[in-house]
Amino acid sequence: MAQPERPKWVKDKSTATDFEVIQAPPWDDYKDFKIEPTGHYVLIKILWDRAQISVAVCNKEHEILKEFRGKRAQDIWTALFNYEEKHSLQWLTKKDHIAYLGKELKKAEIALAMGNSGYYQE
Repeated sequence: MAQPERPKWVKDKSTATDFEVIQAPPWDDYKDFKIEPTGHYVLIKILWDRAQISVAVCNKEHEILKEFRGKRAQDIWTALFNYEEKHSLQWLTKKDHIAYLGKELKKAEIALAMGNSGYYQE
């Protein structure tokens, strides 16, 4: 079996013998979404009067458990995950939900920095 063509953007790396290119299928926001097994979810909002981003962690009963605030995405997700670890909690366990949190926080951070009040959580 012939090895796939080396990616053009790779400069000084070699490829593994079992290297392959995997084409990602399109994600359907409704059909592909699966709720967090714990039932937890997050709400993200920009607090314009404080120039901060807020992340509320909610449970399956729709109660806000904790709110994390900060100016940068990384500050917030680090605080949230450190809090989870310190208190032996498992609010977010699925990798796609963790990636979603990072994506949404970065969007909010950029909107805050640019003064763009059009941010909305997907």
